[in-house]
Amino acid sequence: MKIAVCVKQVPDTNDVKWSEQNTIIREGLINIINPYDEYGIQTALEIKKINPDSEIILLSMGPVCAKEVLEYGLSMGADRAVHLCDKKFSGADTIATSKTLACAVKNVIKDVDIIITGQFAIDGDTAQTGPCLAQHLNLPVLTYVKNILDADDKNVVAKLDREDEIVTTEVTVPCVLCVLKNNLKIKNPNIEDYIKAQNKKIEVLNLEDTGIECDEAGLKGSPTFVQRAFRPEIKRWVRKVKYNYAKEILSDIREENGEEIR
Repeated sequence: MKIAVCVKQVPDTNDVKWSEQNTIIREGLINIINPYDEYGIQTALEIKKINPDSEIILLSMGPVCAKEVLEYGLSMGADRAVHLCDKKFSGADTIATSKTLACAVKNVIKDVDIIITGQFAIDGDTAQTGPCLAQHLNLPVLTYVKNILDADDKNVVAKLDREDEIVTTEVTVPCVLCVLKNNLKIKNPNIEDYIKAQNKKIEVLNLEDTGIECDEAGLKGSPTFVQRAFRPEIKRWVRKVKYNYAKEILSDIREENGEEIR
């Protein structure tokens, strides 16, 4: 089986700066792998345990520094990585991002059985990229995947954790899986893992290599944009209670609700 895992580098902070186009300025930030994508890699490793001949390919679109998350994923146990790195990709919304990833899957990686993405990205939290990717590739998609129960070259059986129900379902291969954080133990790479990862291939591609049209990628190919970005103002008030705590607190609550105090 060939398993592609989409990974993203995200800022490890809430102190972000915004460009004139209201996109995040990532230069100078401390970056980490998106936590949901880390579970995506671990899910792929679990599928490989069931199907030992499987190949795991990491796929990421981002600036030069995004190479770090690919190196980390390779040290976890992925076999190779593809890095989409071109200034023409910058400023992409979820539509342009998913189109670019879809072109890389179709024209570069090819013949993929399972594509795994994180359900959310902590810097955007839209949950749109995975389903959009499936649509561009005309593949079935499972969202809110909690665990993989079984997988082969024909079907994947998965447990989904939705807001109002837990469902066990089956999907035909090839397919897209959008995974949640789960109870899998994330592998913590050691120095030997990083040494082995140095011998694994990271293929760097520009816009022309993916086969996507220039006006479909990056800011040009993004029909949606952030109109305004701001940090919410948090207001709190504190009142010190010195003596009869329960009575004073109850009195305050009743006073706020306009109830008669007895």
